[in-house]
Amino acid sequence: MSQIFHRSTNTVSKVTLFGAVFFVGALGWVFAELDRSSYNTGQGVVIKQPVPFSHDHHTAALGIDCRYCHSSVEESASAGIPPIATCMNCHKQVWADSPMLEPVRRSYADREPIRWERIHDLPDFVYFDHSIHVAKGVGCATCHGRVDQMPLVFQAESLQMEWCLECHREPERFVRPRSELVNMTWKAPGGRAGQRRLGSELVAEYHIQSKLNCSVCHR
Repeated sequence: MSQIFHRSTNTVSKVTLFGAVFFVGALGWVFAELDRSSYNTGQGVVIKQPVPFSHDHHTAALGIDCRYCHSSVEESASAGIPPIATCMNCHKQVWADSPMLEPVRRSYADREPIRWERIHDLPDFVYFDHSIHVAKGVGCATCHGRVDQMPLVFQAESLQMEWCLECHREPERFVRPRSELVNMTWKAPGGRAGQRRLGSELVAEYHIQSKLNCSVCHR
């Protein structure tokens, strides 16, 4: 019986099989990169707000403590957005006639809140309590980045589950003394080794548990 397929068909078949494996692998890599990209996570993306509020001006330049505006961070599940009256405590006298602050003045006069665009927006299926993390020594900069250097605030981290688990698995790498929570420039003495030594002590002192069960965050 004569040969139906040419001998080169065997080579083509082998190349096709190996090529399919590499193609699937490459496709998986592309999807993984897209999943971690700012296009998907929003990391590093500046979102336009009704008023271009400058965090670096208010914190680094003027020395306003984070908790003056975000007064509920230590006791509430949410950091909270300050009421417009907090803004007007200063802006009744400072830049009182600035056109840029007209939405603020109008909001105060009409008793209608400004519709800010949320930056750190976790999915609805994720449970997160801000006060717990603050109580356990997680500083502002750990999650929010150097907001004191942001003219317009943006999401500094990916907020993906793998990022959360990095801290939950090894909290000693991230926790700090409660007295340094709002200190954006604080670093543990001794570099990484010093952070681990101090972090391990704080983990014991603050009774921090490495909670990795799914139900901790997904309830």
